[in-house]
Amino acid sequence: MGKLVSGIRFTADARQGATRYLHAGVEISAPFTDSRLILRFPRWVPGSYMIREPVQFLDSITVNDEKGTEMKWQRIDVDGLKISIPTDCKKVVISYRLLATMMSVRANHIDDSHLHLMPPFTWWIPERGIDKSRLEKTHSIEIKVPNEWSISTQLTGSAGTYTADGRDELLDGIIEANANPEISWKVKGIEQKLKFWDSGGLPVSNEMIDKFIEKATLVIEEHYALFGIPPWKDYLTIIHLTDSARGGLEHMRSQTSMVPRSSLWSTDCDDWRDLISLFSHEFLHQWNVKNLRPKNFLNYDLQKEVHTDLLWWFEGGTSWLGDLICLRSGAWDIKDWKDEWKLKIKRHLSNNGSEIESLQESSHDAWIHLYRPNSYARENRISYYLEGELALFCLDVELRKRSGGLHGLDEVMADLFHNHGLDSDSPGITHSDIRRSITSKKGGRRLGVMLDEAVSRREMPDVARTIQLLGMEMTSGKEDDGGWLGVDCSEKNSSIFVRTHLKNSPVRNLLNTGDEIIAVDGIRINSKTRLAAYLKGKADCKCTITFARQGKIKQIEVEVTRNPNLAIELKGEGNSLWRNIIATRR
Repeated sequence: MGKLVSGIRFTADARQGATRYLHAGVEISAPFTDSRLILRFPRWVPGSYMIREPVQFLDSITVNDEKGTEMKWQRIDVDGLKISIPTDCKKVVISYRLLATMMSVRANHIDDSHLHLMPPFTWWIPERGIDKSRLEKTHSIEIKVPNEWSISTQLTGSAGTYTADGRDELLDGIIEANANPEISWKVKGIEQKLKFWDSGGLPVSNEMIDKFIEKATLVIEEHYALFGIPPWKDYLTIIHLTDSARGGLEHMRSQTSMVPRSSLWSTDCDDWRDLISLFSHEFLHQWNVKNLRPKNFLNYDLQKEVHTDLLWWFEGGTSWLGDLICLRSGAWDIKDWKDEWKLKIKRHLSNNGSEIESLQESSHDAWIHLYRPNSYARENRISYYLEGELALFCLDVELRKRSGGLHGLDEVMADLFHNHGLDSDSPGITHSDIRRSITSKKGGRRLGVMLDEAVSRREMPDVARTIQLLGMEMTSGKEDDGGWLGVDCSEKNSSIFVRTHLKNSPVRNLLNTGDEIIAVDGIRINSKTRLAAYLKGKADCKCTITFARQGKIKQIEVEVTRNPNLAIELKGEGNSLWRNIIATRR
């Protein structure tokens, strides 16, 4: 027996990319259950917890029946469309266009060189007027692109004609279309697909693509060794190369990762290391987020905020294990891991939000904080990515120490996936499920309290102690006499502006964010480099700072301090516990 079709067809036409408009549509065939058909446009994107209102990019709506006759319609609420349905209507055809200029992994983007289609940014979803069971049947999708482009997607189909089984598969089915070929290879019998696009149209080195495939294969094999070979037949990686933008977004069988194009210039650079880390992170989300979910995320309501206190696990845990897998697999060497770790610790120590906000609070408030940071956010907010990773690192090491290396949080995550994934008898997890999995392991009986405190208390984890348990030592770099104002600045048109204050900044109450630093001791300052150069040797000295605030020139005198957040050094090769953690599972 074949799959039941929904009678709903979704369309997108990218053949006028130079206009920056994507032409889209939804066709819904009878039967209708009401004289009114109501559709809603999604208000947020799974994996990115913020109400984004993609309907803001939509205009030029037309609604016709199967004969082309115009139908009555009106916009309702911020996200709704209401259509009057005559009794003899056999089909409703909705057409519109979408401005697609936001270069983000979370949104539509189109120009004359490519299309990145994000379904929640593209299509109306019926809410009333049809039998709701139709939304879980098989939908038809038609994509039109220029002849010289090829389409890459996790959706089933080819050459612009695809299907999606149910609403969630439809909304998860991202599409990338451009003139670059799709690269394909197999890992453990599962097809891996790769599609590149450079925002400036610059060529991508074939040699570096081959190196990426080599490292990605190692990462994939390490994931499969931990979680098992998944039942899905393929996985698509879309990589957008830009001047400087970075981001990633996971899907059930695909990812879009956006990185600086310098990521593929050399294997001996921070950007290359970050590319491998980002790939591993988003790949891991197949299990942790897309399949294993918070219990209240089992059925996404994309019209309103859906809160969870567990993002420290789903993002922080993914950050910890994703980078660990880079090291275990051999895609990173130990220097790569240490270099990345030192950057994280420096970020961690320059914030003081841990005294104000817990991991649970940070997770719950992601909708209003994470994607809307203000200039003072580092003083009173934490990232459940970074701080969640460090807290789980400490918990992981403690579990491994107490179990004699038998158990760790990677095993906990795998167990949770198998026991509470979407296809399990008990899908979805709560804090109690994570706690129960940890305490059920040998050595984990008393770690439930440690977990509770780590995510509920407003304090920093003891990372230095944990590093010592692994036979290494975390120390500050060599102190110098460089002066420090404790501000992070932005540059624009040969001017620098205070962007945010760092922890223990001596000018916290003297300079406001947005102030332009004009001069120090009468010396013109027009770049961050020049500011650092002038402050060299000025530690513990008084300086006069000239600045502009709201168009008025002002001066202050400040005692410049030494930087308390010096570069972190990680000494030692690690002990047997560390070697157990980083050993491959393949």
